[in-house]
Amino acid sequence: MRPVSSSYQVIARKWRPQTFDDVVGQDHVVRTLKNAIARNRIAHAYLFVGPRGTGKTSMARIFAKALNCAGGPRVDFSADDPAVQAIADGTYLDVIEIDGASNNSVEQVRDLRETINYSPAQGKFKVYIIDEVHMLSASAFNALLKTLEEPPAHVKFVFATTDVQKVLPTILSRCQRFDLKPISTELIAERLRKIAKAENIKISDEAVASISRLADGGMRDAQSIFDQMISFCGSEIAEADVLDVYGLVAAGKVGELASAVASGDNRRIITLVDECDSAGRDLVRLLGDLQALVREALLEAIAQGGRTSRLGDTPLTTEQLTRLLDALREGEGGVKHGLAERVNFEVTLLKAVDASRARAIDSLIKELAALADEAGGAPDSASTEGSAAGEKKKG
Repeated sequence: MRPVSSSYQVIARKWRPQTFDDVVGQDHVVRTLKNAIARNRIAHAYLFVGPRGTGKTSMARIFAKALNCAGGPRVDFSADDPAVQAIADGTYLDVIEIDGASNNSVEQVRDLRETINYSPAQGKFKVYIIDEVHMLSASAFNALLKTLEEPPAHVKFVFATTDVQKVLPTILSRCQRFDLKPISTELIAERLRKIAKAENIKISDEAVASISRLADGGMRDAQSIFDQMISFCGSEIAEADVLDVYGLVAAGKVGELASAVASGDNRRIITLVDECDSAGRDLVRLLGDLQALVREALLEAIAQGGRTSRLGDTPLTTEQLTRLLDALREGEGGVKHGLAERVNFEVTLLKAVDASRARAIDSLIKELAALADEAGGAPDSASTEGSAAGEKKKG
């Protein structure tokens, strides 16, 4: 990867993906775009959909580089190509980036429509990258429709959005859509370790895991958190530092709380919540981490035939884990928006304990029906034997 030159840049910008091979966690998108370029099947409009920090705008810029590089379109462009460097620096005339949030009026789209017909000034294609395209007004969308359907051969559109539901169906139907998924914590951790090594930062595996967990699938968020931790700690970062700055609960403590919930140890639950609250930990984040751990246990129980001891010595069935997870989910609103966060969190956990011990009415009916069948079968055989003995005596 070629770090962008500057006196100082934040890590999220310095380590932004510059080629297709730099992109992490979006192999399905990279593969499709590479094949389209290699086979000369390049569409006129693309739409990248996904959560923040997953690589939508970076992918659009890399795509623009592949189209306008020397000898392009080509996938294996050189990072030293002047056109590629100009696109990376934002100085290439034929790659126009537009912020949909601040350029969303119909007049601005009409101005854009007028410039589209002009030939490229430097490269082979004029690439219009419109970020947060869902912020365009309905009239702006409609003004773009005809141009989007039949653009000049030298024009390519790349749209990016975090809220595809707000994009008009008429726009969607004119684009090739790619859904970028949240990046796994493992891939985020791997990239952070690579960055730390290059930046001469010593960071523990536990600290990397905490940052990856905190990022919620966003690589940019993870890099921004990492940057902040460097400012806070210097060249050595430990797990305790990350926990203190962001109010996270250590993975071991989350597991301990999950075990207390699984075993129904209400006293232990209250004690652990008190420790976390007194230490200034984020209870909303703790609830999310707890849900993630219960979900892992549920998947393990399903894989093992319906039961697991993942949450401690007390084995739980898939039914119990499902009810437990559902109770934790139902308590989210109260913990996030309620006036008494700690009280609502404690109540949510205690309700989850009760829910995990409740039995579904349909399973109870099935068990009672089975018992009734067994109980009913014995008297029938006994009465049959008795009647047979009576007939024999009469005879």
